[in-house]
Amino acid sequence: MDHIAAVEEQMVTERLRRKLNEVNLAAQSQLSPIQDHINFTLQQAYFKCAYECFDRRRKQEEISNCVENCSVPVVNAQHQFENEMSKFQERLNRSLMVCQDKFEAAKLQQAKTDAMTNLESCVNQSIEENINSLPHFVQRMKATFSISD
Repeated sequence: MDHIAAVEEQMVTERLRRKLNEVNLAAQSQLSPIQDHINFTLQQAYFKCAYECFDRRRKQEEISNCVENCSVPVVNAQHQFENEMSKFQERLNRSLMVCQDKFEAAKLQQAKTDAMTNLESCVNQSIEENINSLPHFVQRMKATFSISD
Protein backbone atom coordinates (compact mmCIF):
# COMPACT_ATOMS: atom_id res chain seq x y z
CA MET A 1 0.00 0.00 0.00
CA ASP A 2 2.88 2.38 0.79
CA HIS A 3 4.34 1.81 -2.69
CA ILE A 4 0.99 2.71 -4.29
CA ALA A 5 0.69 5.83 -2.14
CA ALA A 6 4.23 6.86 -3.08
CA VAL A 7 3.50 6.43 -6.78
CA GLU A 8 0.25 8.41 -6.43
CA GLU A 9 2.10 11.17 -4.55
CA GLN A 10 4.75 11.28 -7.28
CA MET A 11 2.05 11.56 -9.96
CA VAL A 12 0.30 14.39 -8.09
CA THR A 13 3.62 16.18 -7.60
CA GLU A 14 4.32 15.96 -11.33
CA ARG A 15 0.84 17.31 -12.18
CA LEU A 16 1.37 20.18 -9.74
CA ARG A 17 4.74 20.96 -11.33
CA ARG A 18 3.08 21.06 -14.77
CA LYS A 19 0.36 23.35 -13.40
CA LEU A 20 2.96 25.77 -12.02
CA ASN A 21 4.72 25.70 -15.37
CA GLU A 22 1.37 26.54 -16.98
CA VAL A 23 1.02 29.74 -14.94
CA ASN A 24 4.60 30.74 -15.82
CA LEU A 25 3.98 30.21 -19.53
CA ALA A 26 0.69 32.12 -19.38
CA ALA A 27 2.37 35.04 -17.61
CA GLN A 28 5.25 35.13 -20.07
CA SER A 29 2.96 34.96 -23.05
CA GLN A 30 0.51 37.61 -21.87
CA LEU A 31 3.18 39.96 -20.53
CA SER A 32 5.47 39.82 -23.58
CA PRO A 33 3.89 42.92 -25.26
CA ILE A 34 4.64 44.94 -22.13
CA GLN A 35 8.19 43.66 -21.91
CA ASP A 36 8.65 44.36 -25.63
CA HIS A 37 7.40 47.91 -25.09
CA ILE A 38 9.89 48.47 -22.28
CA ASN A 39 12.79 46.64 -23.91
CA PHE A 40 12.38 48.05 -27.41
CA THR A 41 10.14 51.12 -27.62
CA LEU A 42 11.31 52.79 -24.42
CA GLN A 43 14.93 51.65 -24.83
CA GLN A 44 14.96 52.96 -28.39
CA ALA A 45 13.62 56.32 -27.23
CA TYR A 46 16.28 56.37 -24.52
CA PHE A 47 19.13 55.78 -26.98
CA LYS A 48 17.79 58.38 -29.42
CA CYS A 49 17.48 60.89 -26.58
CA ALA A 50 20.93 60.04 -25.22
CA TYR A 51 22.47 60.38 -28.67
CA GLU A 52 21.11 63.92 -28.89
CA CYS A 53 22.83 64.74 -25.58
CA PHE A 54 26.28 64.44 -27.12
CA ASP A 55 27.10 67.89 -28.36
CA ARG A 56 30.64 69.31 -28.36
CA ARG A 57 29.28 72.62 -27.09
CA ARG A 58 28.13 70.97 -23.86
CA LYS A 59 30.25 70.28 -20.83
CA GLN A 60 30.72 66.69 -19.68
CA GLU A 61 28.46 67.26 -16.67
CA GLU A 62 25.67 68.60 -18.90
CA ILE A 63 25.99 65.58 -21.17
CA SER A 64 25.85 63.22 -18.18
CA ASN A 65 22.78 64.98 -16.77
CA CYS A 66 21.07 64.89 -20.15
CA VAL A 67 21.74 61.15 -20.59
CA GLU A 68 20.52 60.49 -17.06
CA ASN A 69 17.29 62.40 -17.76
CA CYS A 70 16.80 60.32 -20.91
CA SER A 71 16.95 57.14 -18.85
CA VAL A 72 14.18 58.17 -16.43
CA PRO A 73 11.19 56.86 -18.46
CA VAL A 74 12.70 53.42 -19.12
CA VAL A 75 13.99 53.05 -15.55
CA ASN A 76 10.60 54.07 -14.11
CA ALA A 77 8.73 51.69 -16.45
CA GLN A 78 11.02 48.77 -15.60
CA HIS A 79 10.67 49.51 -11.91
CA GLN A 80 6.88 49.69 -12.14
CA PHE A 81 6.73 46.46 -14.17
CA GLU A 82 8.92 44.65 -11.65
CA ASN A 83 6.79 45.91 -8.75
CA GLU A 84 3.59 44.68 -10.40
CA MET A 85 5.17 41.32 -11.21
CA SER A 86 6.33 41.04 -7.63
CA LYS A 87 2.78 41.66 -6.39
CA PHE A 88 1.41 39.04 -8.79
CA GLN A 89 4.00 36.51 -7.63
CA GLU A 90 3.26 37.35 -4.00
CA ARG A 91 -0.48 36.74 -4.47
CA LEU A 92 0.24 33.42 -6.17
CA ASN A 93 2.65 32.37 -3.42
CA ARG A 94 0.18 33.31 -0.67
CA SER A 95 -2.60 31.29 -2.28
CA LEU A 96 -0.28 28.31 -2.70
CA MET A 97 0.79 28.61 0.95
CA VAL A 98 -2.88 28.39 1.96
CA CYS A 99 -3.09 25.15 -0.04
CA GLN A 100 0.02 23.86 1.68
CA ASP A 101 -1.43 24.71 5.10
CA LYS A 102 -4.69 22.92 4.24
CA PHE A 103 -2.66 19.92 3.06
CA GLU A 104 -0.66 19.75 6.28
CA ALA A 105 -3.85 19.94 8.36
CA ALA A 106 -5.59 17.32 6.21
CA LYS A 107 -2.65 14.91 6.53
CA LEU A 108 -3.23 14.84 10.27
CA GLN A 109 -6.96 14.20 9.94
CA GLN A 110 -7.33 11.83 7.01
CA ALA A 111 -5.58 9.46 4.64
CA LYS A 112 -2.57 10.91 2.84
CA THR A 113 -4.04 10.17 -0.60
CA ASP A 114 -7.15 12.23 0.25
CA ALA A 115 -4.90 15.04 1.46
CA MET A 116 -2.91 14.88 -1.81
CA THR A 117 -6.12 15.01 -3.84
CA ASN A 118 -7.31 18.03 -1.85
CA LEU A 119 -3.90 19.70 -2.29
CA GLU A 120 -4.02 19.16 -6.03
CA SER A 121 -7.54 20.55 -6.23
CA CYS A 122 -6.60 23.61 -4.16
CA VAL A 123 -3.48 24.30 -6.24
CA ASN A 124 -5.42 23.89 -9.50
CA GLN A 125 -8.05 26.37 -8.33
CA SER A 126 -5.43 28.82 -7.08
CA ILE A 127 -3.48 28.72 -10.32
CA GLU A 128 -6.61 29.06 -12.45
CA GLU A 129 -7.67 32.12 -10.45
CA ASN A 130 -4.25 33.69 -10.92
CA ILE A 131 -4.18 32.88 -14.64
CA ASN A 132 -7.66 34.38 -14.97
CA SER A 133 -6.42 37.58 -13.28
CA LEU A 134 -3.61 37.99 -15.82
CA PRO A 135 -5.68 39.71 -18.56
CA HIS A 136 -6.83 42.38 -16.07
CA PHE A 137 -3.27 42.83 -14.87
CA VAL A 138 -2.01 43.10 -18.46
CA GLN A 139 -4.70 45.64 -19.42
CA ARG A 140 -3.83 47.76 -16.40
CA MET A 141 -0.14 47.68 -17.30
CA LYS A 142 -0.88 48.49 -20.95
CA ALA A 143 -2.96 51.47 -19.85
CA THR A 144 -0.19 52.63 -17.54
CA PHE A 145 2.36 52.52 -20.38
CA SER A 146 -0.11 53.74 -23.06
CA ILE A 147 0.28 50.59 -25.11
CA SER A 148 -2.48 50.11 -27.68
CA ASP A 149 -3.66 46.60 -28.59
